[in-house]
Amino acid sequence: MVARSQRLLRTARIVTARQLGGRTTTAIRILFDIVAWTFAILLATFIRLSGDLQSSPKALAVLFPIVWGIQLFVGYIVGLYRRRWRYGSFDEVAALVTSAIITTAILATLNNFIESTRPIPQSAVVFGGLVGLITTAAVRYIWRIMLSQTRRPNQEVAKRALIFGAGEAGQQLIAALLRNPNSQYFPVGILDDNPLTQRLSIMGVSVLGTRESISDAKRQTNAEIFMIAIPSGDPAAVSDLARLAEAAKLKVKILPPTDGVLDRQVDATDIRDISQEDLLRRQQVSIDLEQVTNYVTGQRVLVTGAGGSIGSELCRQLSQFSPSELIMLDRDESALHEVELSIYGRAMLDKPRTVLCDIRDTKAVDSVFRERRPQVVFHAAALKHLPLLEQYPAEAYKTNVHGSLNVLSAAKRFDTNVFLNISTDKAANPISVLGYSKRIAERLTSSFGTSSSKGTFISVRFGNVLGSRGSVLTTFREQIANGGPVTVTHKDVTRYFMTISEAVQLVVQAGAIGLSGEVLVLDMGTPVRIYEVAEQLIERSGQRISIEITGLRVGEKMHEELFGDLELDERPKHPLISHVIAPPLDPDALVDTPADPRDFMMKLV
Repeated sequence: MVARSQRLLRTARIVTARQLGGRTTTAIRILFDIVAWTFAILLATFIRLSGDLQSSPKALAVLFPIVWGIQLFVGYIVGLYRRRWRYGSFDEVAALVTSAIITTAILATLNNFIESTRPIPQSAVVFGGLVGLITTAAVRYIWRIMLSQTRRPNQEVAKRALIFGAGEAGQQLIAALLRNPNSQYFPVGILDDNPLTQRLSIMGVSVLGTRESISDAKRQTNAEIFMIAIPSGDPAAVSDLARLAEAAKLKVKILPPTDGVLDRQVDATDIRDISQEDLLRRQQVSIDLEQVTNYVTGQRVLVTGAGGSIGSELCRQLSQFSPSELIMLDRDESALHEVELSIYGRAMLDKPRTVLCDIRDTKAVDSVFRERRPQVVFHAAALKHLPLLEQYPAEAYKTNVHGSLNVLSAAKRFDTNVFLNISTDKAANPISVLGYSKRIAERLTSSFGTSSSKGTFISVRFGNVLGSRGSVLTTFREQIANGGPVTVTHKDVTRYFMTISEAVQLVVQAGAIGLSGEVLVLDMGTPVRIYEVAEQLIERSGQRISIEITGLRVGEKMHEELFGDLELDERPKHPLISHVIAPPLDPDALVDTPADPRDFMMKLV
């Protein structure tokens, strides 16, 4: 009770301080305007009467309070003294213009009726209104400049930064840095390849040239940091800028492209170190939010493998579409703890939204579906590490094949509307245990989709995702941190890459456009040569580390494929999503425990 009283008292003090601060600011604005209008009328009358103010001292004495009263009344009506605008902002200037026009019009009308004579000439009233507007606007602009100067970061402490990009993101970034006295960066110059920006100055920070001018700009400004403020920039441009900046001994920072940074004001917290993901990133994905909302919002949504890299990101993104219930299922309790904490800010694991269940357990899966009746299912649970599954093919069969069949069967039995199976590019012309098991899961999903099931059953196939557990980038970074060597299977091996966020966005979109029985293949862009990725990471680390060629492992391809031999790349509904058909596989073709799981799965494919 005492603690609550103390919190209430502290809140009351804060509110009171804000109210007093607001009242003080309003009083200052009123005082500024009174002084400005007094000066304006005096100046206009002085000029109009050729310096003779002695002829109408009484009239002016009467007129001044009237001017003040009109300005205060009109200023209140148009919002000058009721709203808290930033000094010199467009909204405040617009209100000032409105206020000045109305005040001048009223004053000109009253000027005809005071003591039956005009206290001052009408021309002086009109001229005074113009001077009043200019004076009040000038006072606010000067005050804004003074405030901006006091809020600038300390140049002796803050690091001097060059900003690349004079577009909207660059302008917002410069404003954010210059208006934060605690900012650790101070912009000292801008670079941009657009020739129309070469004479541009933003808040006193000038454009110093193009990317070819990075070294000269550094010498001219003594900059330490190079910030890339082009969230929509393509990987080649970002990579080239990073290379040039690093060659000039500048530390590279970047504004991330993800999640529409320009949908809100850029903040200094958006700035981060450039990463390999930034150099491999692709153009930002756009999805049809209305389509996604139509089948997710208000529905009971189940995600299997919710604690994995893809599953957890699915949960995070799906939660933003307001499902009536988001059910997160996994056999790993620690993974469930992590995903619940990332979404809800707390993870007591005591809510129905987290379900501890192994998809291998047929009865447990049935129980979950019977009790929760999910309307939309994202099946992301799987074993995925290729070398390990080559050693233990039975485990791949139990989880990726029989586990998937358990979930599919339960979804059919309990009338799931949309079932989406997460697959992999390893399923296209498979040569590994992982590929075989995931291809069978695709065919099983197709079988349920083309049978008498009421719902839509589809698969989504894509390649490697950046930042996922066990991904090549994570492995390379750990090897570099340990001093090397960095291991690459083959100098010419290539892989497809996309960010987890991008992959999940397309997966969610696929659920809205896929037809039952289809496999939807995500556009993975251009394959990346893994050896070059290793070289870039080593170069960025600043260490001298060797690259060791280990040779391709069993079941590993030199170049991954997204489409099987008989599959065509057709994109009727989305430019980044292809539709192919997987031949249905009758679930009765499966057995419980094949003697040779690898050989059995290979025959089923």
